[in-house]
Amino acid sequence: MGTKGTTYLGIDGGGTRCRARIEDESGRLLGEASSGPATTRIGVEKAWRSIMEATEAAAAQAGLAREDFARIRAGIGLAGLGRRGAEAALKKIVHPFTSTIFISDGMAACLGAHSGADGAIVVAGTGSVGVGVIGGREIRLAGYGFPVSDEGSGADIGLQVVRLALRAADRRSELTPLLSEVLGAFDHDPYQAVAWSEEAKATDYAGFAPIVIRHANQGDPVGRRIVERAADAIGDLLDLFLARGIDRLALVGGLAAAITPWLTPDLRARLKRPDADAAAGALLVARGRLDLPERDTDYEQASKFRG
Repeated sequence: MGTKGTTYLGIDGGGTRCRARIEDESGRLLGEASSGPATTRIGVEKAWRSIMEATEAAAAQAGLAREDFARIRAGIGLAGLGRRGAEAALKKIVHPFTSTIFISDGMAACLGAHSGADGAIVVAGTGSVGVGVIGGREIRLAGYGFPVSDEGSGADIGLQVVRLALRAADRRSELTPLLSEVLGAFDHDPYQAVAWSEEAKATDYAGFAPIVIRHANQGDPVGRRIVERAADAIGDLLDLFLARGIDRLALVGGLAAAITPWLTPDLRARLKRPDADAAAGALLVARGRLDLPERDTDYEQASKFRG
């Protein structure tokens, strides 16, 4: 059954899954659904397929017909949007919506966390990134992608523990319960781990993060060191936002709750509960309720001072 009014679509497309949320003009939830990963790192076409799969499932839940898509205004938060050529390629895709605005998934999360007001978030999930808004400017820190960046993320935690497990297999370090469990995932065969690593993606490495955190909370010394290092990396991003005068801070992402207890007490005290999630931030954009901030990165700032 179709609808005559304008509807709004918010997309939270991340490295692990894509969420779609549809609301009517009054903000009433009509439908919500999820699909697989939606990041440009898997290819723009695959990311778009995940977006449409989640959208179509949410639309079916909302009772929207295909012709109703022409009355949908979409805000799409997407991981990897900053990759060279990604946004241009996305804008070339023929879509069924009346309008579409693309933003990064980090910006969507920041807008949702602070209801569009100035503030910053650090995402601790499969990847990690810091995104802030102050005075109409976007500030982005890190988040260049695994394995060259994303310190403190689930993928980075997984990479560290697999490396250390291989060291333990060679008896170059102590075989703790954590490392024994990780090696057990490869039948205690280092070469099986190597073969796995040749195909493994960030999400595969991130699958080890809950194991590391569980052992860290149980006192495993290797687990504690890995999680402490991850918390230091996340804390560094929070400190950088504080140094820039942003005092509204939130930690979001699948590992946020697990990492928070490992932060310093002063940082924990500064964190606020997010107002809403990334899909809500994307919906703010779809509704045109705010002006998108201008991008301002450390790299761009440095380039202004070059001769």
